[in-house]
Amino acid sequence: MTRRLISSGSPFEAIAGYSRAVVDGDFAFVAGTTGYDYTTMTMPNGVEQQAHNCLATIARVLEEAGFALADVVRVTYYVTDIADAERLLPIFGEVFGAIRPAATLVAVSALVRPEMKIEIEVTAKRRS
Repeated sequence: MTRRLISSGSPFEAIAGYSRAVVDGDFAFVAGTTGYDYTTMTMPNGVEQQAHNCLATIARVLEEAGFALADVVRVTYYVTDIADAERLLPIFGEVFGAIRPAATLVAVSALVRPEMKIEIEVTAKRRS
């Protein structure tokens, strides 16, 4: 199977030279995804809405690649304020509670732009 590149239409992909996702065989590797609403190119102020936008973008990209959220085997969350974790964990649980992928939550000093409060990346493996 050939390697396939998936784009979400973000201008950052062309500027930084990356793909939103790369499909290679039975795996999909979804790049770090921030909370932008890519239809309006706006970023909500609240970390909860940013998290919902991240997860919605990831779900759309996985679907386009022929995967589903249920195929996610690994997720990494990057937050700029660890105090946000208590508000974010229930959101993650709503999406991944039944899937139970391996997960890591990391607090970082900053993301690429100051308005970004969260970034999420996932790896999915197609179920046979």
